[in-house]
Amino acid sequence: MKAFLDEDFLLETAVARELYHEYAKPQPIIDYHCHLSPEQIADNHRFATLTEAWLAGDHYKWRAMRTNGVPEALITGAAPDWDKFRAWAETVPRTLRNPLYHWTHLELRFPFGITGRLLGPETAAEIYERCNRLLASDDFTTQGLLRQFRVLVVCSTDDPADSLEPHRRHADGSRARTKLIPTWRPDKALMLDDLEKWNGWLDRLSAAAGVEISGYSRFMDALEKRHDAFHALGCRASDHGLEHMYASDYGAREVETSFAKARARLPLDAAEIEGLRSALLYEFALMDHARGWVQQFHLGAARNNSTRAMRTLGPDTGYDSIGDFSQARPLVRFLDRLDAAGRLAKTVLYNLNPADNEVFATIAGSFQDGSVPGKIQYGSAWWFLDQLDGMTKQIDALSNLGLLSRFVGMLTDSRSFLSYSRHEYFRRLLCNLLGNEVERGLLPDDRRLLGALVRDVCFGNVREYFGFELE
Repeated sequence: MKAFLDEDFLLETAVARELYHEYAKPQPIIDYHCHLSPEQIADNHRFATLTEAWLAGDHYKWRAMRTNGVPEALITGAAPDWDKFRAWAETVPRTLRNPLYHWTHLELRFPFGITGRLLGPETAAEIYERCNRLLASDDFTTQGLLRQFRVLVVCSTDDPADSLEPHRRHADGSRARTKLIPTWRPDKALMLDDLEKWNGWLDRLSAAAGVEISGYSRFMDALEKRHDAFHALGCRASDHGLEHMYASDYGAREVETSFAKARARLPLDAAEIEGLRSALLYEFALMDHARGWVQQFHLGAARNNSTRAMRTLGPDTGYDSIGDFSQARPLVRFLDRLDAAGRLAKTVLYNLNPADNEVFATIAGSFQDGSVPGKIQYGSAWWFLDQLDGMTKQIDALSNLGLLSRFVGMLTDSRSFLSYSRHEYFRRLLCNLLGNEVERGLLPDDRRLLGALVRDVCFGNVREYFGFELE
């Protein structure tokens, strides 16, 4: 019987073990999409307790705790940190076969050095106290954790109206090894079904850009100014979280009229909303292409499903799911419109519904143009698919229908500074897939050839694709 979570966890063959330990494990990390707090990085924040570091903002753990019958007061409420942690420790044994069980113990093993101990009610106090002592040391501040995980670049997720002050402060005054770079996330520009919030956001954007937004052209001016400000701080990527792509036909006058109505808080009909969203997404894509950025599209989430939770806790608190939206036709239309005009930027496409794996992989292949290796990427398994089965299926779809060797690999997409164990998880899985296929005679036993692929997927490809300055 193989021991649980030993040094060769997930590595079932000698080839897999060599690929992981010799080629994958030594690679540093470029986290090109995450939701870490720029303020906490710039301030080199020190966590008071393991509860703060591990449970705050972690929707995966919150969902598991709710499913285990834990009351909300012990999840997002005002209960003491120890009580929340104890509730999580009581939940962990119930997460067998959920990726949380693996992630939890990988994170305890590194960076906390806890091995041979499973988290549960009996070990909760011991583990909590040991981790809290470590969190008081300099190696466990936010920058200390990034240094331990060998993270070279963190790309935070930032609204165009954000000040970016933490990024400037980090760049100007920090000797930290990890670079902090903003990512342009203009989703609130499409929030046309809530005109009060949308207009409030426009007012914040106006203040940030120093542009009075009196009409559509001035709106574009404000966005261009903020896009330029992001670029000046090293931003080289945008990100969009959408149910599906917007790519309807529209005319310039129609868009200006719809914008004026929305700015006056006059409700738009469905066709007007679709047209204005389509126009904005196209303009964002043109901005990205003009500055040589990578555009990322996360498609397919059904968000904030529970009216009860939305009313009591607000948005983005763990009540989302996979959606079953129609993806292919509008996505192809959007990409083709840009491609036909010669203005299609490097693009990463992420799907949330696993039924769309092959759809996304083949759409990515339809718009490669030979100018950049892997110009259109079928992105890593996202959110609910970020687990052994989901990552395996994504890798299989990409391998069957594209080039795994050009894949930009893993990202955390997390709010937790401890989530970099997911890179280890991905790297072990990748090496195991390759090792098993060597054993079956499906791949040659050429360690140099396989090792080069592993190095590239873990680090080399993402370094070249995004073009971040690492020195």
